[in-house]
Amino acid sequence: MKIGIVGLPNVGKSTLFNALTKSSGAMAANYPFCTIDPNVGIVEVPDQRMKKLAEIVKPERMVPAVVEFVDIAGLVKGASEGEGLGNQFLAHIRECDAIGQVLRLFVDDNVIHVHGGVDARRDLEIIDTELILADLQTVTKRLGKAKNDAKSGDKKKGAYLAIVEKLEAGLQKGIKARDLGFSEEEKLELGDLHLLTAKPFLYILNVSENDLKSIIPEQVRMDLGLPEGAKVIPISARVEEELINFTEEEAEGFLSELGVKESGLNALIHAAYDTLGLMTYFTAGVKEVRAWTIHKGDTAPRAAGVIHTDFEKNFIRAEVVAFQDFVSCGGESGAKEKGLLRLEGKEYIVKDGDVMHFRHGG
Repeated sequence: MKIGIVGLPNVGKSTLFNALTKSSGAMAANYPFCTIDPNVGIVEVPDQRMKKLAEIVKPERMVPAVVEFVDIAGLVKGASEGEGLGNQFLAHIRECDAIGQVLRLFVDDNVIHVHGGVDARRDLEIIDTELILADLQTVTKRLGKAKNDAKSGDKKKGAYLAIVEKLEAGLQKGIKARDLGFSEEEKLELGDLHLLTAKPFLYILNVSENDLKSIIPEQVRMDLGLPEGAKVIPISARVEEELINFTEEEAEGFLSELGVKESGLNALIHAAYDTLGLMTYFTAGVKEVRAWTIHKGDTAPRAAGVIHTDFEKNFIRAEVVAFQDFVSCGGESGAKEKGLLRLEGKEYIVKDGDVMHFRHGG
């Protein structure tokens, strides 16, 4: 999973990126465009279930699922036309699965704002507009080709032209691609355009440490005019920076004092999993305990294909133990003795937390 972090200059993007990835990879400085190249950081997906599996299996190593964060230079008004560091950075977001838009809610006279003052709704509208304009450029180029292709009289090409025309008309009105009501089939047709506004968005609120407890995401969602169900995650970049040097116990105590249940990083990853419809299954053996990321609703063969494409092609069956059964029975052999190890075929829909082994031919 790859999440692109975007926002205006000096909203705390790079500070947040450094904290989330526990690195100093992104140069945080108090002036626009301090992030010259996109910075990439890999973060482990927090999952306490892995520890429980490891306690039972005692593997040589644990391999968690990971999230990749991509931090790009601060966008400004006119970015889609090359202003600031321009379009070159928008290309990096096209490769991401979701976009995390950082909005500054903290007030600090020592940290300048590119537009003079803190106004999250204005910042949101600027970024949205730039992403829509960038998509519009992409679609306009494709529209010319689609019109020429449709002249052949081919029904499929005519249908494709209609989709592209609907997309262009919507973008011209300032409507994001994901809000235009395309069917799943139409979305596949448009997939090769890698539209920015077709991606799921997460709204990361960079707030002060003192406001972390009192912020009400639902209220902010309404204040910003975001659609119902939009993921709004309050994070204090300052707090995340402090957590870097804490032990797990110290971090829990610190967060408890602030009145929050989990770190901003954990909240962001959980929100991203939910937004993208992802979940985890495990493989557990003496060599390793490993977490694998799949989509909700995936069948056993598709889950096997995440390990290796041949596993999906030559799938025979899956040996499955539910996570709780695995733990309560003290492992696979205990689950088998109690009849809780199941043999599942190609139609089996994998459940979150399943502990699985695959049998395959070839």
